[in-house]
Amino acid sequence: MRTLNIIALAAAAATFNVAVAQPVQQTVNDWRDAFRQLEDEDWPSPNRERRATGAPGPDYWQQQVDYDIDIRLDEEARHLFGTETVTYTNNAPDTLDFLWFLLDQNRFRPDSIAVMTETVGGGGRSAGRVGGDFPDGMSASSLRRRQMLNEDGYGFNITGVTDANGEPMDFTIVDTLLRLDLDDVLETGDSVTFTIEWDYRLVETQVIGGRAGWECFEETEDTGGDCIYQIAQWFPRAAVFSDYEGWHNKAFLGRGEFALEFGDYDVSIRVPQDFIVSATGVLQNPEEVLTEPQRARLDEARTADGPVFIVTPAEARANERRGTRSMATWEFRAENVRDFAWAGSRKFIWDAVGVEQDGMGQAPDLVMAMSFYPNESEPLWSTFSTRAVEHTLDVYNDFAFPYPYPVAQSIAGPQGGMEYPMITFNGGSYGRPMVDDDGNLSYSLGAKRGLIGVIIHEIGHIYFPMVVNTDERQWTWMDEGINTFLQFQAEQQWEEGFRSRRGDPDLIAGYMASSNQMPIMTQSDSIVQFGSNAYGKPATALVVLRETVLGRELFDDAFRAYSERWRFRRPTPYDFFRTMEEVSGVDLDWFWRGWFYSTDHVDISLDRVIEGTFDTEDPAIENLLERADDTEFRENLTPQRNAAEGIVTYAERNPEVQDFYSRNDPFTVTEREREAYETARERMEDWEAEILDSDTRVYYLDFTNQGGVVMPIILEFTFADGSTDLVRIPAEVWRYDPQNVTWTYVTDRQVVSVELDPLRETADADRTDNYYPPRIEPTRLELYRSSSNPSSMMDDMDQRVTRDSVRTRPE
Repeated sequence: MRTLNIIALAAAAATFNVAVAQPVQQTVNDWRDAFRQLEDEDWPSPNRERRATGAPGPDYWQQQVDYDIDIRLDEEARHLFGTETVTYTNNAPDTLDFLWFLLDQNRFRPDSIAVMTETVGGGGRSAGRVGGDFPDGMSASSLRRRQMLNEDGYGFNITGVTDANGEPMDFTIVDTLLRLDLDDVLETGDSVTFTIEWDYRLVETQVIGGRAGWECFEETEDTGGDCIYQIAQWFPRAAVFSDYEGWHNKAFLGRGEFALEFGDYDVSIRVPQDFIVSATGVLQNPEEVLTEPQRARLDEARTADGPVFIVTPAEARANERRGTRSMATWEFRAENVRDFAWAGSRKFIWDAVGVEQDGMGQAPDLVMAMSFYPNESEPLWSTFSTRAVEHTLDVYNDFAFPYPYPVAQSIAGPQGGMEYPMITFNGGSYGRPMVDDDGNLSYSLGAKRGLIGVIIHEIGHIYFPMVVNTDERQWTWMDEGINTFLQFQAEQQWEEGFRSRRGDPDLIAGYMASSNQMPIMTQSDSIVQFGSNAYGKPATALVVLRETVLGRELFDDAFRAYSERWRFRRPTPYDFFRTMEEVSGVDLDWFWRGWFYSTDHVDISLDRVIEGTFDTEDPAIENLLERADDTEFRENLTPQRNAAEGIVTYAERNPEVQDFYSRNDPFTVTEREREAYETARERMEDWEAEILDSDTRVYYLDFTNQGGVVMPIILEFTFADGSTDLVRIPAEVWRYDPQNVTWTYVTDRQVVSVELDPLRETADADRTDNYYPPRIEPTRLELYRSSSNPSSMMDDMDQRVTRDSVRTRPE
């Protein structure tokens, strides 16, 4: 305990002593301003395209690219053939004499940058394990993949590029890019139309990987085997030309995904006649590719209370056994999308339901939520998939804007999780039940939650980045991190106790304290620990920003403003940062710096708590307290043991040696002290007397920022009467010293304990220093029992010996 003195300002002024002047000592240290502004230093200056508020400027522009595509699937050869007519509109203030296109399938060429720069243990696929000085092996799957990549046929084969008059155009291929040279300069506001013919070999997704391809199934008693095709990055797509970078012509290395332009698509997909096809956009010729009962069910699904089978499980089983050499063409139209993907199979079950929403005049009031999946994915997919799509639309609409497209689709197949406008691939192992030797089905809790989680995540991507059109190749976190944050919100609203993989601050603390990491603001292809860096950490940062820093109301208003401002536009990180600050009214530079620009972590320690009570100035009280303190300080072991043994002091045995000081110690109250107190009391102001008569306590709390990231300090005080008080200290408490601070807490109740971050909301990496007084840390110990289970070659070969001889014999 500490006793504090009240000093009135007037008295302090009257007794101020002027000290002898001393020279000022200049100190130099490693001062770090955690609250230094990012504007104009780390962020680009605002301009007429992008405002300082984070909103698009009056001169904001973006290109428009429209496609008319005809494609044909050669199922036997696993080959795709296509012709696309492109209309490119130049809305930029610059003239263009060439255009860049993306040839992402070229990443599978054996001489591509992506394949040639794969390293062991790097950010790409590992080709083996390194132990000591030499590799200790290579997985069979890695070897098979490398062997297949060495085969011919992968990557785009561009068979021709012609202008609107059918004349050849010059082009140059650079790894995963194609530069198309224009015959005439493309002026601002003008358009150019040309045609590209191409083909390529589809990859087997389960072997080579990638974001698209095919997967075939074994024939069983219930199914006819057959294959599923998920097709993406399948046509030459225009690269982005933007106001802040010009041409976005960085090669595709497989990780940093895509930057694309919006446009309208008319696509004709020619496939075997017994295929069911799902694609970006709205089916234009259902009467040609669907039976009359299927069309009737599709119409019924629009107003149904739950998903309706358009293609039933029985129809799918019969379809995949039938087979045909005839072909059919499925025609789709999609407006204002940045990409196009599709999936096809004769295995597909198809269910759908109409989801009503308030489109607010900017989106449809009815969205068709649909799922396509094989019988191998039952019963999880028919139970959860379309329902998860519906749930995602409800949650994301609340956070962002009404879903802007007429359909939202979830497709099972070889690709484990990938997103495109209006269609998502959510296959791989997600949602496939386990089958035992007797054909019985079961599934784990992880399989259920994994399926629901991946569908929420991928459908959520239709909002970010398919509508809020961020540059994935440069800033993965702007789509993956923001979307994972929203996925976490949707998962927590799915059912009580849903264990999300990412979003809970406790889950990211270990990664943030690790050494092998990079700042979030790192270009996608250079990131190590990709999942934690681009998904987990930014998602958690936004959870902390919403729940701890801004509060839900301010955060939600700002996030909704960002989403609305950049709907169908292309934001940068700086537009996001500025919008969140502009709308919330809170300076967040310290937050962006700590979470997005550094590799520091959160670890605040509560080092010391001092309790101070005020000196009453009454000698009858204060002298007793001083005597108690003095006795505690001076009493040592010897007199304690003397008393315990019954030793009586000389003065006690001989009263004649006892005098005035034997009965009065230095803490005895004298008449002069009592009169001085009474006089001082009469001169006190009422408010001074009230303080002296109160039970006011002042607690001094010392904190150290061990991790480097400045954060709000959240404290829970527990009092002697069992009550508690939760206090939230803003992060600005660190503005004078980002390393150490002392903070005071005033109360009329006695504090018995203090806990830092009691709700575990800040991602604090070390909770052992979050308590005062320190706590005993509990842990559960496993009792190890020694076991003896020796093995031998003799036993493995079923050979035995007898007590009489070491000669072996068969068992």
